[in-house]
Amino acid sequence: MGRKPGVYTITKKDGTISYRSSITYNNKHISLGSYASEDLAHLAYKEASAITEGNFTIEDALYSRKFKALPFEKQVVLLNFRDCRIYFKTPIYLRQNYFVYYLDKKTPLKFAIDDLFYYSTHKIMRRGGHLFVSDFGMQVNILSRYGIHNFSVPERDYIFINGDSLDFRYENIEVINKYHGVMKSTHKGVPVYLVKIHVNGDFIVGRYPTEDLAAVAYNKAADKLKEKGIEKEFLYNYIYSMDSKEYAQAYASVKISKKIRNYEL
Repeated sequence: MGRKPGVYTITKKDGTISYRSSITYNNKHISLGSYASEDLAHLAYKEASAITEGNFTIEDALYSRKFKALPFEKQVVLLNFRDCRIYFKTPIYLRQNYFVYYLDKKTPLKFAIDDLFYYSTHKIMRRGGHLFVSDFGMQVNILSRYGIHNFSVPERDYIFINGDSLDFRYENIEVINKYHGVMKSTHKGVPVYLVKIHVNGDFIVGRYPTEDLAAVAYNKAADKLKEKGIEKEFLYNYIYSMDSKEYAQAYASVKISKKIRNYEL
């Protein structure tokens, strides 16, 4: 007896059978996943056919419980391919001038079209509240594409301008503090960059007129504390705007607090 439409089997190394489902649409062969039974695999195929042949929309996918077998991610892939005539392996749905990457039904991530190629080839994952992709074998936080570091704190170091923390379009993200230990502040009504370093509590390194100079001051403070015997792996700042000569001049001239210079264990 032949298999039901859209179903084929493979035998795993342990000898068990896995039921695979797939569909061909617009001359594209699309895998729909693996299932525990032939009936489930066939149901996934029928649900995929209902999408490609009907008027089921992305809004329906978000709010409907109609489908029992076909994963939401595959629903998005098929809907985008049907509506926009472009196939992506990741759950992307194209909108006008931007796209939505559906991490799940409740997590629609908005991105600029400039990021389309990257996220069509990189799957976004979530762990401990962080969103990351696997890139060259490393876990890369998606915020790094905006110059935001893992140690950065939302609302302090960067903000989402429209208040939507799922909107990752470039114009919606403002980086306030791009260096470790550096915070934009005011002192006696004058804008300054406050530098703090943590070792058995927070120590103020100083206040500086530019963000880059403040970053150099943090590095100098970290070096001084290590000279004093502090065994801590400080996160150093790399200042892209300075070449090696400019950095050396800034490092030599920048002043750090007496508490750091005279620190004792």
